[in-house]
Order: sequence, then structure tokens, then C-alpha cells
Amino acid sequence: MTELKLSALNEMQRKGVLKTEGPLLLLAGAGSGKTRVLTHRIAYLIEKGVDPWNILAITFTNKAAREMKERVAAITPRGSEVWVSTFHSTCVRILRREIDKIGRSNQFTIYDGDDSERLIRDILKENNISDKMYPPKYIMAVISSNKDKMIEPEVFFSAAEKDFRMRKIAEIYSMYQKRLEENNALDFDDLIFVCVKLFKERADILDKYRERFRYIMVDEYQDTNGSQYELVRLLADKYKNICVVGDDDQSIYGWRGADIRNILNFKKDYEDAVVYKLEQNYRSTQYILDAANAVIKNNRHEELKSLWTDTENGSRITLYRAADDRSEAEYICSEIDREAMAGREYKDFAILYRNNALSRVIEERLIKAGIPYRLFGGTRFYDRKEIRDVMAYLKAIYNPMDDIAFKRIINVPKRGIGDTTVGRVNEYALDRNISFYAALCQCEDIDTISAAAVKKLRLFTDMINELKEASEEYPVASFIEKLIEDTGYRQELEGENTDVSRSRIENIEELINKAVEFEKGAEEDKSLAAFLEEVALVADVDAFTEDDDTVVLMTIHSAKGLEFDTVFIAGFEENIFPSYMSLTNGDPNALEEERRLCYVGITRAKRKLYMTSAASRLQHGNFVSNEVSRFAKEIPSELVESKQQGIKAYREENTFTPKFKNPSSNSKRPVNTYKMPAPSDYVPDFEAGDKVRHIKFGIGTVTGIEPAGADYEVSVNFENVGAKKLMAKLARLKKL
Repeated sequence: MTELKLSALNEMQRKGVLKTEGPLLLLAGAGSGKTRVLTHRIAYLIEKGVDPWNILAITFTNKAAREMKERVAAITPRGSEVWVSTFHSTCVRILRREIDKIGRSNQFTIYDGDDSERLIRDILKENNISDKMYPPKYIMAVISSNKDKMIEPEVFFSAAEKDFRMRKIAEIYSMYQKRLEENNALDFDDLIFVCVKLFKERADILDKYRERFRYIMVDEYQDTNGSQYELVRLLADKYKNICVVGDDDQSIYGWRGADIRNILNFKKDYEDAVVYKLEQNYRSTQYILDAANAVIKNNRHEELKSLWTDTENGSRITLYRAADDRSEAEYICSEIDREAMAGREYKDFAILYRNNALSRVIEERLIKAGIPYRLFGGTRFYDRKEIRDVMAYLKAIYNPMDDIAFKRIINVPKRGIGDTTVGRVNEYALDRNISFYAALCQCEDIDTISAAAVKKLRLFTDMINELKEASEEYPVASFIEKLIEDTGYRQELEGENTDVSRSRIENIEELINKAVEFEKGAEEDKSLAAFLEEVALVADVDAFTEDDDTVVLMTIHSAKGLEFDTVFIAGFEENIFPSYMSLTNGDPNALEEERRLCYVGITRAKRKLYMTSAASRLQHGNFVSNEVSRFAKEIPSELVESKQQGIKAYREENTFTPKFKNPSSNSKRPVNTYKMPAPSDYVPDFEAGDKVRHIKFGIGTVTGIEPAGADYEVSVNFENVGAKKLMAKLARLKKL
């Protein structure tokens, strides 16, 4: 790599590229150019003489992996040889090659959430377990959480001790794993869970991949869960040439298993670790960055970052307080219209919110205003019925042991095979410990099935066998076309001749387009197996493109990793953002994750940021009145332009002065003066040294107390659970 290319990096980015040996943590703030660092680091390693074969780069989304591959290939000739993929894709590639070493078939299929739920429902039904007492989605969440933590069913069962409900779920977990293996399937969590098990059981295979991947880079490290952490640790343990990039301030997925301790403890895990902070931002104006810094500094930090830019300050953040939620939506639409008239494109705008329920009123007003928009978070393309049907056919043809796929398609399109017949075939399969499809092939031997039903089943199995032969001859796209013709699926939809059926035909044609793209993009493997794998690993964010000139609506969780010229954060109110649950569970960690989510939302904006709220809002069938979010109150008043519909201003006269620094500039930044909310009339009746009781944690001693917005943060050393930080009013501590 030439010095010219390195000189395009800032000082901290350059350090991150040149530090190639040993453990490295890059604390990369939002918009700080971390992808540029990773891609240049890979190119620099190759120029130093490292074989691309020995480099592994792991991302969280296919979109990020594609971008990294393209950028590495653009700056070094051998960049395309580097293994760049998501955690799940990495593990699938390893398992396809190695899973047979632990007695499993390499021709496994991958179950998504819907497949897993169907399997759990089957298990509950077969064992006469109530799905009201044991809701499948709850069971799925418990199983997923255990797999994230690398906990096997028998260990979970033992840990449950006298908790009857959890022990029953542990039994279901055990049956679920057994059925997955019988169906020659892995669920999404298994991809990493089983890969880690493989490495732990087969030291020779682990060493093979340690030698293969001598240099490892992991993006978005703050989002890793227990099994992902363990996978990386195992692979990196020999050479310790591991570079992780992440931002503890953007750790927002604790609810789905991400463990912020993985990034916070990196220096403890790797004693020789070097830490560099990437704080220069290339995305947002200084006003937006100052607002983000002001909010996030209220969280506890070991390594506090302060984002800065050498571009202009930009315009102040608009804080709008509407009379009600409809007025809030109308204001958002009017601002988009105003800016569109001034030359902005609709795709420059994103409307973000804490939860999907807030989108309805906004959508109605966008439609009324004639503003084109796209909603993310609705039904995914691959979750639509017709797409799931076709994909089930493909899975069944590829893997005849996939009971769930066969049960979905056996009467789709309708061929006169009823639930009673399906149930009797299933009983026959369970009694003989064979697959559902194997039982179908023996349908003449099932004496509980009528001759007419046997004839229909035989026609079905003959069709499947013919399609299986065709799948080995036809390219994937052509095969899907043949499948929807031979099964009668297209004819059934055409016969309905409704807007819905025509839309479903269009969706199937779009799936065929996807298969054509797959065939063009696949370098080597263009098989049905590879296509199924690619589709199984598609994430919601991968569907996002900037091609359509439409306003984008999505949750802040979905927006992570994206950026927009202008951002509206709607519903910026207490009990919505931060959420009611985070305010009432007595856990300050929950509130801190909400604040990190706010930081992520703010830093999606490049040029202009709006925060909107409503004095009255319809929630759960009732009108409620929420105060403006405490996060708005943490932003310096000089950064904000407040606009209200006759609503009393929320700011109180209580000030302090935060310090900001811009290491790239010699200019003196004016001191910012916060106007913070004074604590409410609530005052705790205890002080440091007092004994208090908590309903969950028991008796403890107060070691510290300080104001925190309209509440107080109390540090308590509990006799049974040790030190905790709690919000006093929410925790309802009782002085003894």
C-alpha cells in the first residue's frame, strides 16, 4: 500500500491499520470510518506478505460483508480472496465441511423462526402439553437464550432445580433438539452453538481453523452474545492476532442476548491489548454530535468518547411538542413537504421511532399528504405465505428428512389431503422412528388410511421424486419456474383471479428474479443448497436500499448502521422513549441501554435532526399524556430550537457546563450551558449510611445518592447480591 493511501486516514485510523500483531480494540464512535480502517488493515496485512487465506473478517450483516468485500477488492488485487462474512455464514461454511465429524449430515437445512415455532407446536401437541401454559414463542425465546449462553438441555434442566415450569421447558428443549437432528436441520442459533461444540469436541478441527485464520477481525463487537464471543475466543486463542471494532455506546441489543461485557472486558481477556479511540466523525454536523455526546455522557463509562468533526456546526436540533399524535404526524409531513419543495429528495428523510406501534398515525398522514414512503419492520418478503410455500418445497426436495417442510406443502395447493390423513401419517412415522416423508412413501402400509387417501399421497410422493430429479439438472431459477407449474401452484393463484392472488404471483416472480441474481453472483457454488443457504441468512437490514425515492419509516433498532440526511425521532416522550419497562423494572442498566438507543438515533442524522413529541397520545385505547423524554432534557439548550403548540416549556433553571474538545482545531469552542430539569418534589427519606430494604434484593446499606433528572440514583450494597445502582423512586426502597 502506498503512503498516499495511508495518508488519507486520520492519525487514530492509521494506528489501527499499522497495529497488526497482537490483540487490538478499536473503540469506534458512530460515523468514525471504522469500515475504512478494517478494509485498509486487511489490505495492509496482504501487502506485508500475509496470505489472504489466513485472514478472517466477521460482520453482523450481509450488507456490511458485501460492502467490506467490495472495498477490500478495490484497494488490493487479492482482496477478493479474504474470507469476509457474517457470524452465521462463517459457521455455515465450516459446518458444511465439518459437521459430519460429529455424526451429523452435511446436507442439513436451516430453520427460521417460523419453522422452529411449527416444530415446537408439533412437540407440544404430540406430548399433550398446553400451548396456553407453554406458549411456543416463549419457549423459543428460552431455548435461544440458552443456546446463546452455550447451555445444553440437561444443564438447563439441572439448573432449574425446583422450578417445575422451567424443568418442563428444559424437557421440551431436549425434545426439540432431538427432532431437529432427526429432521437433519439446524435452527439459526444452532449455526454458532453447534460450531462451537464442534471445536470443543474436536481439537484437531479447531487447530485446523486456528492455523487457517491467523488474523481475525470482528466488526460491531459490542453486539456479540455468549456463543459468538466463545467462537471468536476459540479461534483467536493460539495467535491472538485479533482486532475487534465496536462502540459500547451503541450496544442496543441486550434484549436479544448481546452482552456489552464482551467489549468492556476485552482488555481483561487479552492482557496485552492495545486500545485506540476513533472519535473523529465523518457523518454529522457538530450540533448533532454535541447532542449525542451530551446524552451519552450520562451513562457510566470506562472509556468515554467525545465525537467531533472538522465540518460546520450545522443547524440546531428542532424539538417539537405537538398537541396530540396527529398534530405531531402533520408537523413531520409539513417539514418534509417544505424541504422537498426546496429541492430535497424523499429518500433523504427517515422517520424513526422506539416501537412499531407509533408508525400507524404517521403512515396515515403520509398517505393523506401524498408523500411516498417505505415501512421497514412489516412482513418481510421471505415471510409472505407464497414465498414460504415455495421455499418449503425447495427445502423438502433438498432434504427429504425435513418434516416441517413436508407438512407445510402436502396440501398446498389443495390436493384433497386433510388434517386427519396427515395426523395418521405422522403417528405412523413417530411409532417407527422414521421421517414424515419416509412414512408417506410407505402409505400403502398404513392401515388407518383409506384407499382414496393412499392414492392422493402416492401422487404427491411421485411428484416430489420427479422434482428431486429435476432439481439436479435445472439451474435454480428455472427449477422454481418448473416447480410452480408442475405442482399447480401458479394455476391455483391464477384461478382465484383477485388482487391478492395476482400480487402473490408477482412475489413468486420476484423470488425467481432473486434466484437469477444468485446464479449471476455465485462464483462457484450455484446449487439449490447454496441458494437455500443464502436466503436463510438474509437479514431485514439487507433489504434496505437507497434506490427508491421514498421516505423511510423504521425503528431505531433497525436503523443502526444506516445514515440519512434528515432524521425525525417521533414519540420522544417518557414511557415511550425511554420505554415504560425500562423505567419500572428498577434496573439502571435498562435505562442505560435506552440512552444508548437514543445516541444511535441521534447519530443517524447527517444534516438535520428533529425530535417530536405529543402532549396527548392514544395508547392501548386510552388517551395518555407523557412528559417530554428525559433524554431531550440532557441536551444543551443552545443546541436546541424548541417549537410548541401552546404547551408549557419543559426546561427548568438548573444548569451545569459540560466540556467538549475538538483535537483537530485550535479554535476555542464556547462553553455550553445545560438547562437541566430540577428533581421533582420527590425527595428520598434516607441518606448514605442508612439501611434500606428492596422488595427483590433484600436488605442493604446506602453508599451514595445523587440527583438524576426527576429521580435520584442510589448506590446500595446489598447483603445478598452485592453492590447495585437503582433509581430511588422506581425501586421503592424502604428505610429501616
